[in-house]
Amino acid sequence: MTTPGQGDVPTDIPANIGRPAGRALAAAGYTTLAQVAATTEKDLLRLHGVGPRAIRLLREALAERGLTLPAR
Repeated sequence: MTTPGQGDVPTDIPANIGRPAGRALAAAGYTTLAQVAATTEKDLLRLHGVGPRAIRLLREALAERGLTLPAR
């Protein structure tokens, strides 16, 4: 999979989070779940296009890889 709007940058961000959330993450420089796991839910929710549904789907994808979002 590639990052929308970023050319052919490989990503493991799940496509089912939605295009707005995917674009917001890519614009903020998040192209991998490992990068997402290094930030907080609060910071992710500040991104225009990332809402509760995207956070839930990201948490599920992270859990499948043994990763979590930090508490703070």
